[in-house]
Amino acid sequence: MNRPTLTDYLHLHFLVLIWGFTAILGLLISVPALTLVVYRTLLAAVGLGVLLVVQRKMVPVAPADRLKLLATGVVIALHWALFFGAARVANASVCLAGMATGSLWTSLLEPLFVRRRLQLIEVVLGMLVMAGLYMIFRFEIDRAAGLLMAVFSAMLAAVFTIVNSQFTRRYPPMTITFYEMSGAFGGSLLFLGLYLAFGLETPSSLWPQPTDWLWIAILAFVCTVYAYSASVWLMRKFSAFAVNLTVNLEPVYGIALAWLFFGDRERMTTGFYAGTVVILVAVLVYPVWQRKMDKKNVYPIQ
Repeated sequence: MNRPTLTDYLHLHFLVLIWGFTAILGLLISVPALTLVVYRTLLAAVGLGVLLVVQRKMVPVAPADRLKLLATGVVIALHWALFFGAARVANASVCLAGMATGSLWTSLLEPLFVRRRLQLIEVVLGMLVMAGLYMIFRFEIDRAAGLLMAVFSAMLAAVFTIVNSQFTRRYPPMTITFYEMSGAFGGSLLFLGLYLAFGLETPSSLWPQPTDWLWIAILAFVCTVYAYSASVWLMRKFSAFAVNLTVNLEPVYGIALAWLFFGDRERMTTGFYAGTVVILVAVLVYPVWQRKMDKKNVYPIQ
């Protein structure tokens, strides 16, 4: 694994800023959360497919790996459906705060996937994130359902981040993203079909309003095709835990953006903001610890 440069860190933070904006887009678009995922993944898969064909960058993928990538896409679809659903059940700020548990999930799950030792610092920082989440939960109990949906969404995000950290060593980022967006489209379409079959959605609610299409295009091409492919590329330099820990800044960026877009509607309690500060501390501690490990020539994460 190559060591990340300052430019890599800044690039990763820019991507996190874009992801923080996705919760706001989810509130600006009128269609139901699951339907939104269908449109997002369809446009993303088509856009990536066209780019790969035009640029002649489509590379062969082993059948077994293809199935794994498509299955990972289904996990991504469920993650996004819960993410957008959490923003609507609670609000953008609570949804983004719940997503910050990604580092805790990664610290617990990554050793199982890559067969490495569990690092104490990862668990400690993950628990610090949980402490921040508890502070938020304590003062925002009326938004508990949305918060729990976001926490489960964060667990799914940890799973596909770990999987991608392995595939990025064998395939180009755009190829990985194309197959996963294709799997996500198929998975979200299947989930939507079940929703319609059980009467949980009505066909009349599935077609976007004219003003929705611009936001859906930004969500698909900027927040998905660009940001997702770039994040997969950065996984060549960062561990899955480092990526997810940095993604904990998503609520900080997203809450600021939500306040700019929605004003008092996103104003939260003092306890909520105190919890986000605790999460921010955990994010800042990890690079400091990793730098010290570099100086000692000790690399526990490979």
